[in-house]
Amino acid sequence: MSNVPSDLRYAKSHEWVKLAGDGTATVGITDYAQNSLGDITYVQMPKPGATLTAGQVFGVVESVKAASDLYAPVGGTVIETNPVLESAPETVNQHPYEGGWMLKLKLSNPAEAAALNDAAAYGKLIS
Repeated sequence: MSNVPSDLRYAKSHEWVKLAGDGTATVGITDYAQNSLGDITYVQMPKPGATLTAGQVFGVVESVKAASDLYAPVGGTVIETNPVLESAPETVNQHPYEGGWMLKLKLSNPAEAAALNDAAAYGKLIS
């Protein structure tokens, strides 16, 4: 059974969003996604300053099984990417919701997150 924290919002494409009270959000892939991919060997992310729209491809995650596009669950400007993933991409497998986050965004429209799945709806999607 996949871990689906209740304090996050989830895209159907298996990215998660953790909203902060300051108009920013942290984005990563779900436990279900990392488990489906297998051992992650590389994560390509945008540079800070890049502007993303909801649904836009923002990077690629490569594993021993496949390469998969990453989709922005919400729009905004990239303010930080996770430097740990450059040398230790397997962190996504080990800690998808903590140390394995991928990027932080300054949200362009915080209301977009309301359109994403809550934990219960995402749990049904992957079951």
